[in-house]
Parts: sequence; C-alpha cells; structure tokens
Amino acid sequence: MRVVPNKYPAFQRQEVVVHSPQHTRSISELGAEQLELVAEAWRLRAAAADEQGKVVFACVNEGRPAGASLLHSHSQLVWLDAEPPVPRAERGETCRLCDYLELERAEGTRVVAERDGLVLICPYASRSAYECLIVPVEHEERAFASPLLGAALGFAAEALRRLAAAEGPRPVNLWLHEAGHWHLELLPRLSVIASLELGAGHYINTLAPEEAAERLRG
Repeated sequence: MRVVPNKYPAFQRQEVVVHSPQHTRSISELGAEQLELVAEAWRLRAAAADEQGKVVFACVNEGRPAGASLLHSHSQLVWLDAEPPVPRAERGETCRLCDYLELERAEGTRVVAERDGLVLICPYASRSAYECLIVPVEHEERAFASPLLGAALGFAAEALRRLAAAEGPRPVNLWLHEAGHWHLELLPRLSVIASLELGAGHYINTLAPEEAAERLRG
C-alpha cells in the first residue's frame, strides 16, 4: 500500500491511496486481504487528519466518465475543515437509516445479499440503475474505527463483479458517509447525469431497484 499527495489537489490537502502494487483497474479485482489494507490506510490517514482537526472524505472514482484520470485502482482522501453538507444533511434526531434498514430487510425485494453484519441493497428511489448501498446491520457511527470497513469494501467489490456479470464493466463512483449510521454508496454510470439531475435534483432511472436487485442476486 502507498498513500501519496495528490499532484493536482482540488482542496488544500488531498491524498491518493494506491490500492495495490499490481496493475489493477478496479476494486473488483482486489481480494479481501488487499481491501482490508485499503481500509487500514483510510483508518490511519483519518486518524492523522483528526489530530489536526480535519475531517476525511473517502471516495473512489473508476473510469473516465466517473472522473478518474488514472487507470490504476486507487481512492482519494480529501481533508476538509468540516463535515461536508451532503452527509451532514443525513443526520437526524433519530437514525433514519436504522428505520429504513428494518423496512428493506422485512420486504426483501431490494436486498441483494446480507452477511457478516453487513447488508447490500439497491435502495428505494435509486438515482441510477444498479445504485447500491452497503450498510452495517447494527447502528455504527464511526466508519474508520469499524472492523467492518474492510468487509464493506469487499461487498462493494462484489457488487461490481455482479454488475459486470449482468451488464459488463462500468464506470462507477463510490464514497463513504460517516454521518450518523455510516455506509458506502456505490453509483454506477450507465447513463449521463444531465441538467434535470444537476439543476432540479430529479434523477432519471430506467431500471427499478427491485429489478436491479434481482439481476444482481442472479
């Protein structure tokens, strides 16, 4: 594993986590042990940021349509002065994600898989085809301290392998939200995000999440 400064940072401090010394293009090519090392790198750098009063936003871009400029599998760690507005907006007086998980697990139609204390879901009202949510079943607030983080990255890698089997390899964005109940969000790029999505916040999804989950289960 290597963590290096981003040569062209968008923020004052931004780091690149090189996922493997082998030339892999996707986290879907990484095994469980290597993904545990990625989680450990995130954990160590988040701790270093915390010592300086910073917050780390961790994300993965794969494929040029998803914003990647490098082919080699890597993630970005962006050091911020405060929690970003999108995850901050997910906080509430009670955990909405716990309530949501209870409903999804009871219904089951959008659940792709569940194991090792984690659940993989194609969420209700997905923004794009095959959008996935990877969440600890039990309420956990600190992702970087969680022993499940590596396994969650492994679940994301599995979701990409399932997607490749269903649709072929696709560009994808992945990010970690640590607000309230931590989770990974995985957004494949099967279509172009255009003005309606960017300007109005209305996302056009041509594949129902129930059908997407069924295809990924298959």
